[in-house]
Amino acid sequence: MSNVTAVQAAILAIELLPALAFGLASERVSRALSRWHVVLRVTAPSVLVVPYLILSILNSMFRWEWCVLYALLAVMMAWLMQRATVSDPEQRGNWRDAFILLTLGLAVDLRWFDAAWPAGLRGWGNLLLVDAGLYAFVGIRQLSGTGFDFHVRWSDWKTGFRELALFAPVVIALGFVLGFIHPHANAPNVLKAALEWLGIFVFVAVPEELFFRAWVQNLLERRVGRRGALVIASILFGLSHFNKRNLGTAHFNWRYVLLATIAGVFYGRAWRENRRIVASSITHTCVDWLWYLWF
Repeated sequence: MSNVTAVQAAILAIELLPALAFGLASERVSRALSRWHVVLRVTAPSVLVVPYLILSILNSMFRWEWCVLYALLAVMMAWLMQRATVSDPEQRGNWRDAFILLTLGLAVDLRWFDAAWPAGLRGWGNLLLVDAGLYAFVGIRQLSGTGFDFHVRWSDWKTGFRELALFAPVVIALGFVLGFIHPHANAPNVLKAALEWLGIFVFVAVPEELFFRAWVQNLLERRVGRRGALVIASILFGLSHFNKRNLGTAHFNWRYVLLATIAGVFYGRAWRENRRIVASSITHTCVDWLWYLWF
C-alpha cells in the first residue's frame, strides 16, 4: 500500500463508496433503488466498470473484452436478483443465488480477471466484484440477515477477540505439527503494523466474510440449519485456499485447506452470534495479521 499513487488511491476511494453506502445506510439505499424503474435498476451497476476504465487506460492496457465482461457481469447479477425477488420472496435461496455465488467465488479464487488489472492492483479488481455483489444481494435482493453494517459496536470487538482467543491455541498447535507455520522475530513499526491491519481488513477479511458468511452461510442456514450451514460454509472456505501459499510440492495445499476450514468455523461462529460481518472480520483480520507479523 505504500507505493499507491494518488490516482490509484482516488480509484480505491471510488470503489469503497458503494460498500460504505450499503454498510452505513443499506435500508435507505435499497429503498431508493426500489423506486427506480426496473430497467434503470438492473442496468445501473454497469457504471461499476469505471475504475477499470480509468486504471487500464492510464496504464495502456485497456481491452474492450474486459470492459464489456465486467459491465455484463454486474448487470446479469442485478437482473438475476431482480428475478429472485419475484420467484423467491421468502428468501430461502434458489439457483440464481447459487449461480452468482459460484461465479464470484471461482472468478476470485481462480483469478480469472487478474490479467485485466495493473500489477499489484488485484485487490482493486476484487473490490469491483464486491460492489457488484453488494448491489445485487443487498440493493436488489435485499437479502436479510447479512449483518453487513459498519456501525461498529463494542460487542463486535468482544465477539471477534473471543473467537480469536479460542482459535489461536488450536491453529498454533496444529500449525506446528503440520509444519505450516514458522515463528520469526519481528518488531514492526507501529504505524506500518496498523496500516497492515487495516489493509487486511479492507481487502481480505471484509470481502471474504461478506461472501462466505453473509451470503453463503446465511443462505445455507435457510436450507440446512445453523450447524449444517456452519460446517458447509467452513469447508467451502477451506477449499477456497487450495491454491494459496503453495509450498512448491503439491498443487493442492491440503495443510492450508485444513487450517482454513477450522478457521472458517470460528469466523462463522463470530458472524452468527449477532449476525455481524464486522465481528467475524475482526477475528479474520487478527488471524491473518498475527500470521503475517510472527509466523
